[in-house]
Amino acid sequence: MKRILEFLFVLAMIAALYIIIFSNMGLYWKWGSATAYFAILFITIYSLLLENRTAQHTLVWIYALVFFPLFGYIFYLYSGQLYLKGHLFKSKRKHDREELLLLAKREQKPDWSLFNEHQACFSRFAHNVTMTFQNSATQTKILKNGEETFPEIKRRLLEATRYIHIEYYIFRSDRLGKEIIDILIRKSEEGVEVRFLYDAVGSLTLASHEVDRMKKAGIKVYSFLPIKYGFFNQKFNFRNHRKIIVIDGAVGFVGGLNVGIEYLGEDQKFGFWRDTHMVMEGEAVQTLHAVFLLDWDYVSEEYLLEKEEYIKPVPVAGDGVVQVVPSGPDTQEGIMSDLYYSLISCATKSIWIATPYFVPNEAIRTALRIASRKGVQVRLMVPEINDGFLTQYATRSYFPELLRSGIEIYSYKKGFLHQKVIIVDGDMASIGTANMDMRSFHLNFEVNVFLTGTSSIKDLAEHYEEDIKDSEKVRPVGFYKRGLWERTKESIARLFSGIL
Repeated sequence: MKRILEFLFVLAMIAALYIIIFSNMGLYWKWGSATAYFAILFITIYSLLLENRTAQHTLVWIYALVFFPLFGYIFYLYSGQLYLKGHLFKSKRKHDREELLLLAKREQKPDWSLFNEHQACFSRFAHNVTMTFQNSATQTKILKNGEETFPEIKRRLLEATRYIHIEYYIFRSDRLGKEIIDILIRKSEEGVEVRFLYDAVGSLTLASHEVDRMKKAGIKVYSFLPIKYGFFNQKFNFRNHRKIIVIDGAVGFVGGLNVGIEYLGEDQKFGFWRDTHMVMEGEAVQTLHAVFLLDWDYVSEEYLLEKEEYIKPVPVAGDGVVQVVPSGPDTQEGIMSDLYYSLISCATKSIWIATPYFVPNEAIRTALRIASRKGVQVRLMVPEINDGFLTQYATRSYFPELLRSGIEIYSYKKGFLHQKVIIVDGDMASIGTANMDMRSFHLNFEVNVFLTGTSSIKDLAEHYEEDIKDSEKVRPVGFYKRGLWERTKESIARLFSGIL
């Protein structure tokens, strides 16, 4: 009933605007149309006020509704109500929680006596609020950029003997995509089970004939939330941003790189592409695999978690603690934001952040400012040129308050920086798919890996120092002298920060 009413409201607004602006009807018709238009706006804004959102989010949507006739209302229908749409994935969230908790019960609690104070600070919080466990029998290896990531992926895929499970937000039909598809087809023909899951929006350019080619080879292929549910269905806003490969339950890949030639730096628009991926072996692969299997069950209704061959851990000698954490509409609201906040709050010496999109909530901004005021070294690295006007200028709008708190900001100039990495005190880190923005915190399906005391953290720190050499430090005096037009663009973009 609500969808029908919204549809009628849209038609009424279109008719009202047409009569007011384009028709030659009399004054009474125009006044009547204006009254109907503003009545719909009033009803929408009143309903918005009753939802008791934050003042920031409420004002953003009031601005959009009032100052963008019709388009603001349509945008609100598709994006403005998303925070309240938990029922869209209620069954998946309940099912996933039960399955993840069952897996966690199979494992032992971490021994916090082995951690130092700041490690135990974060580990205890992560243990209490997440539905996944912290694993010590896991090895991790950092893969820098596409030049290290894709050769490793291809090599491991060719070594598969039982199954390959792959899930991507963006998977293109370009040279790189075809090379991987060819490997998947080859392995399928050799008798290896291959399951392929791609996001319907992110992988919009994945050619249908490539999908057909995989299916003909015996590969099971599904898209995540295809856009076929009608104009007023909002599910297309919730995208699966995860990048997961699991091979034989023993090897897992996760990180920032999708599949496309731009991730090799071969796209002229973006040029050099700076990103970070990770390959891991051991117990934590089981959790990463569970995330894939739950997504697969949701789209295909093929339930595989009951089969031991898919969830049996393959432990290896580890050198630290590894925890895989999914987030999104199928998990606890805002869990990734809470984990980032805790990681920052537990820092005692340093916080190094690299992210392509920095549009944080107030809690994270406050945590960063307080950490810096306490004497913790806080570094933020973002790309000089972003791939979107709103994200680029919304990010810059936060620079003044960060600079005033003594936070170091670096603008990466070598190319497009796409990695999502946080390094704390040199012995804790986060790497994965979640950006530091509201879409990653609330709308997208994401997955991150939190590392404690692993040798791979040292590699992340060394790469970060190398990236600083390819960056320019934002100087407070120079930044404050930027022109009025730049400040105007930042202020406009910031109005939309609550939905970026």
